[in-house]
Amino acid sequence: MSIVRLTLLLWGVFSLTAYGQSAADRKAILAILDRQTSDWNAGNVDKFMEGYWKSDSLTFIGKVGVTYGYEATLSNYRKRYPDRASMGTLKFDIVRLTFPAPNVAYVIGRWHLTRPEIGDAGGSFTLLWQKRGGRWVIVSDHSS
Repeated sequence: MSIVRLTLLLWGVFSLTAYGQSAADRKAILAILDRQTSDWNAGNVDKFMEGYWKSDSLTFIGKVGVTYGYEATLSNYRKRYPDRASMGTLKFDIVRLTFPAPNVAYVIGRWHLTRPEIGDAGGSFTLLWQKRGGRWVIVSDHSS
């Protein structure tokens, strides 16, 4: 077998395997984002945060700068959204979901909070995900 044919064969096998993994991983990540939306809309910030990596190495970049750590990020969410009126109703629009490396995903999207009492809010986000212990988690969130 020539090196070209062997390379093409291996590339084909790898592509099919990677596609299968990416399809399952894509579904898992989208399910987490759906669950986060439901948890947020139920007023449960603690459950919403289950999509994030429970580590001091978690990074969240927002309007006030960089926050390091799961607990600090949770605390900021609680301060910024202290009640149902401020939380509103969340909607995510996923613009792009890619897998730049094994066990790494990158999500670009928009978020919107419908808040009749105090005015709507929204913006864009990028999420860096890693598969850790067989579970996808957000390791870095840049929301503006």
